[in-house]
Amino acid sequence: MAVPMIRTAALAHIRDRRLLQARSAGKGVFYMAGGKLDPGESAVQALHREVREELGVEVTTAAELGVFECEAYGHAPGTGLHMTCFTADLTGEPHATGEIAELRYFTVGEYAAMSEVAPGSMLVFRRLHELDLIDW
Repeated sequence: MAVPMIRTAALAHIRDRRLLQARSAGKGVFYMAGGKLDPGESAVQALHREVREELGVEVTTAAELGVFECEAYGHAPGTGLHMTCFTADLTGEPHATGEIAELRYFTVGEYAAMSEVAPGSMLVFRRLHELDLIDW
């Protein structure tokens, strides 16, 4: 039986050496801004749509940071996450819209210290720290 796989696009938006994370209404965990690819949609198209829906701004240019795979947080055990993560320039300052209740910028250590963390986000935090783009 094939392992269920969730395919997503995510934004790695950095400010002051901290990474932006979004918390949906009614949830305790912060995730990368972004979401699932719609049928027939590319990761870049999903990035543009999700950033508009969640952060109320447009992506002007995007560069792929990498593909991160791990178990999907908050889904049935064994469900995989295939997350294509991008850095991007935005048309303005991100703000919480739609289902997003809160936006917050974290260092690696600040995020890791939260009571709930998303494994996919942790992979991106570690990669950005390796690249010396965010602080521990």
